[in-house]
Amino acid sequence: MEPALIAFWAKKIIAMLILPPAGPLLLIGLGLMVARLRTLAWLGWLYALVVSLPITVNWLTTPLETAPPISLEALQQTQAIVILGAGTRSYAPEYGDTTVNGLALERLRYGAKLARDSGRPLLVAGGAPERRTPEALMMREVIEEEYGIVVRWAESASLDTRDNANLSARLLGAEGIEHIALVTHAAHMPRAKAAFEAAGLRVTPAPTAWLSNPDPEIEWSDFIPNARSAYAGWFATHEWVGGLAYRLTTPTPPPPARQ
Repeated sequence: MEPALIAFWAKKIIAMLILPPAGPLLLIGLGLMVARLRTLAWLGWLYALVVSLPITVNWLTTPLETAPPISLEALQQTQAIVILGAGTRSYAPEYGDTTVNGLALERLRYGAKLARDSGRPLLVAGGAPERRTPEALMMREVIEEEYGIVVRWAESASLDTRDNANLSARLLGAEGIEHIALVTHAAHMPRAKAAFEAAGLRVTPAPTAWLSNPDPEIEWSDFIPNARSAYAGWFATHEWVGGLAYRLTTPTPPPPARQ
């Protein structure tokens, strides 16, 4: 297996063990099995509660979702629109094969709207870590067949967001494009924007699918775990952990030379 794929799957396994639901369950299981580690069970229970209560999940997601919706004026100042992939659905018999998942469709729908509103060319980005059809090719098929918009570039070799950024920057740079509108989920935007800017592109965020609730009123239902909040809690935790990992693995630029 290639080193890049080994690193990719290592990150996936570590994330799976840290993020909910496995993370809290592992802590609870260890605490119940080992008497001296009983505190871990309570920590696991608290972890599970924090990432599934609407009120605490809102606290987790709000600091991530700071980029406002893109305006038409700001969109017109960009040179291209980049839509990031979000995963695939491997069993889709109604479509005859693997297709993009619901998260990717949220991004594609919004990216198609922006392309229609502005006339800017589209780049879709998503590789094939499982050695299947690259996600970018599935994204292009959806955009062109279901939305009737031509995709100009398909970046199909990436394994993660950093790869998305570096490989997309090469495709766009070859045609003199430096300023993009970046389409991804609002909670994913801080990490994605940082990666694309590090790749040398000027980025105007075009976030979609907010998970936080801007309504300041607190209701009794905010203290009851539910499926939507559990999903949003998983997404937010994924982004907090991913952002930390990105900062830890990004080389620090050397200090400027003294004159």
